[in-house]
Amino acid sequence: MSLPLPTLAELRDIHKEIERFHSRVVIVQWVILLCFALLAARLIYLQVIRHDDLMAQAESNRTAILPTVPPRGNVIDRNGVVLASNYSAYTLEITPSKVKDLEATIDALAELVNIQTKDRRHFKRLREETKNFASLPIRNLLTDEEVARFSAQSYRFPGVEIKARLFRQYPYGELASHVIGYIGRINQRDKEMLEENDNIANYRGTEYIGKLGIEQGYERELHGITGVNWVETSAGGRAIRNLSSRPATPGQNVVLSIDIQLQKMTEDLFGQRRGALVALDPKTGEVLAFVSKPTFDPNWFVDGIDVENWQLLNESIDKPLLNRALRGTYPPGSTYKPFMALGALATGKRSASTIIQDSGSWTYGGHTFRSHGDHGLGAVDMVSSIVSSSNVYYYSLANEMGVDVIHDFMKPLWFGQRTGIDLPGEVRGILPSTTWKRNYFKKPDQKQWFSGETISLGVGQGYNAFTMLQLASATATLANRGLQFKPQVVTATQDALTHAQTQVAAQAPMDLGYKPEHLDVVHKGLVGVVTSGTSARVFAGAGYTSAGKTGTAQAVTIGQKDKYNAAKLSEYQRDHSLYMAYAPAESPTIALAVVVENAGFGAAAAAPIARRVFDYWLLGQYPSEDDITATQRGQSSSPIGKPRAKKDVPLLSPKAVPADKALEAVKP
Repeated sequence: MSLPLPTLAELRDIHKEIERFHSRVVIVQWVILLCFALLAARLIYLQVIRHDDLMAQAESNRTAILPTVPPRGNVIDRNGVVLASNYSAYTLEITPSKVKDLEATIDALAELVNIQTKDRRHFKRLREETKNFASLPIRNLLTDEEVARFSAQSYRFPGVEIKARLFRQYPYGELASHVIGYIGRINQRDKEMLEENDNIANYRGTEYIGKLGIEQGYERELHGITGVNWVETSAGGRAIRNLSSRPATPGQNVVLSIDIQLQKMTEDLFGQRRGALVALDPKTGEVLAFVSKPTFDPNWFVDGIDVENWQLLNESIDKPLLNRALRGTYPPGSTYKPFMALGALATGKRSASTIIQDSGSWTYGGHTFRSHGDHGLGAVDMVSSIVSSSNVYYYSLANEMGVDVIHDFMKPLWFGQRTGIDLPGEVRGILPSTTWKRNYFKKPDQKQWFSGETISLGVGQGYNAFTMLQLASATATLANRGLQFKPQVVTATQDALTHAQTQVAAQAPMDLGYKPEHLDVVHKGLVGVVTSGTSARVFAGAGYTSAGKTGTAQAVTIGQKDKYNAAKLSEYQRDHSLYMAYAPAESPTIALAVVVENAGFGAAAAAPIARRVFDYWLLGQYPSEDDITATQRGQSSSPIGKPRAKKDVPLLSPKAVPADKALEAVKP
C-alpha cells in the first residue's frame, strides 16, 4: 500500500517552515558572533588596553607596602648639648588581620594593661587609616609591670605583641621651649599642608609632626625619609613573607646658634616674671639667646596633652604658650630714642648740636606731654638727650619729622616688619604711618592721622608696637655700623650617621648706608648712658665698656593731669621695663634687647639682666646664687657677691627618661 502524496498546499507550508528555521539559524549565528566579538573586545580591553593597570592591581592584592618610620633628627645647641632627642619605649601592638574578635581581644587585654577610652579611640582611627595587616599600637609607654603581666599571658593573644618604638623627648623640659618647639599628632590641617606640598607619602606610618619652633620650621630636615617593606600577602590579607625593602633615612640633626647655658641663666634671671630677651651676634646675625617667659614643658604635647594641663596653659593670665620674643609686641619706650636721633641726622631734620630747652613738659595743641615728672633737664643737645633720656627733645623732634618720615626711616631697620628669622610665626607689629591708619581703621572718622598723634611716637609710645626680635635686630645693625644681618637660629645640619655638618647658607648682609659721623653721635650717647647716665649703676665695675639705652613703656594710658604711681595700679597695668645694648662698645660681639613686663623703670629690671648676659658672654662669668635671687626680685643693679666661672657651673641635669619606659636613649 503506497502513501498518499502531499498536496501543493502542504508543500508550501513545509517550505515556509524551512525558511523560518533558516532565518532563526542565521539570527542565532549572528548573536553568537556578536557575543564572541564582545568577548574578544573585552579580552583585548582587559589584556591590552588595561594590562598595566590590572597588573598593578593584581600585584597590589598580592603584596603590601609597609612603611618604616625614620628616626627623627636631634636638636643640638652651639656647644653640642642635645636639646631634643628620641628614646625607645615599649608599646602594645595588635595586627588586626591576625585577630578573630578584635573587640573581645582588646577587652581581655584591658584586664592586663591599662587601656583607656582614648586609647581605644586612637586605635580605631589608626585602623581606619591603615591596612589590616599593619601592626598598630593600642597602648604606648608600657611600664615594666605591664610588660611582665602581658608576657606571662601572651600565648592567649595571637596577633598581639610588645614592640619598641621611638618617642620624642625634651631632656631639659621647659628650657628654651619656645625656640625648640614640640611635636604633636598630625591633624587635618597638617594633612592638607602635606598634600599641598606633595609630601603625604613620606608620613605613612607616623602620627607626629613638628608643631612649633625649630621642630616645625625644620620639619623637612628633622623628619627624614620613610622606608618601605614590600610584603607578600594571602587572599585573607595575612602577611606571608618579605619580598624586598628600602631602609628609612634618619632625619638630620639640627645645630642651633643658641648657647643653652646662657639661655638657662637668662631664663633663671627672669624668675617668675613675664618678658622676653633676644641676644644676637651683630657680625653674623646668629641668635645667642632667645628667651620668652614664662615657658612650658614640650614633653606634655608629645603623646597628646591632657585636659588639665591644656587648661592650665591655655587659660593662664601669664600666657605661657605665647612666644613673647617672636610674637609679643610692646611700645619700645625710650629705647626708640637712639633710632629717632639717627633718623633726624640721616634725614637732615636736626643736627647733633641743636639745643632744645627741656622744661619738664611740652605742649602741643592744648595737650601737655610730660617729661620726668615736674622737673626739666634744661638745655640738651642730641648726645645729652640720649644720656639723660629727654622726652621733650624727642617730642619736638617727632613733630618736626612727621609720622611718614619716621616710618620711612624706621622701616629698613625692620621695625614693624618681619625680620625673616628661621622660626615660624613671626609677627610684624605696628610701625604707624598715615597709610597704615587709613587701612587699619574701619570708621571714616578714625582713618585720618592727627598731628598730635605723632608727638608720642618720638618717645616710643603711641601706636608703636614692636617685638624684642625687631628691637634686638635694629640694635645689632646700629652696633655693626649700619650693616644688617638677618637673624638666624640654625647654623648647620648634621648627618645623623656620619655626623658630617653642612653649614646653613647665611643671607648676605645689607648696608643701610648710614654716615659714620651720624653713627658716632648716637654711639657716643649710648656709651654715655652706661658710663654716666641711667644705667651707670648697673654697669659699675664691668670689665668692658658697653653702649645701651634704658626704656620705660606704658602698659596703660595715664591722663595728662595724673601722675604715674605704680603702687596704685594692679600689676598688669604697671609700666614695662626695657633695655637695648651692645658690647664691647668699640667692637661689639653681642647685641640685645630685653623687656620685663610690668616691672617699671628700665634700669631697675631689664638692664640688670643685660649686664649679666654681657658678663657671661664677654668675661665667662656666671652670677652667684644670691645675685640671681636679687635680680629675680628686681633688687639688683651691679652684680652681688662673687661671680662664678661659667665653666664651673654645670648645666642643669637633663630630665631622665622614666626607667619603666625607656629601653635606651638614642644619641646623636
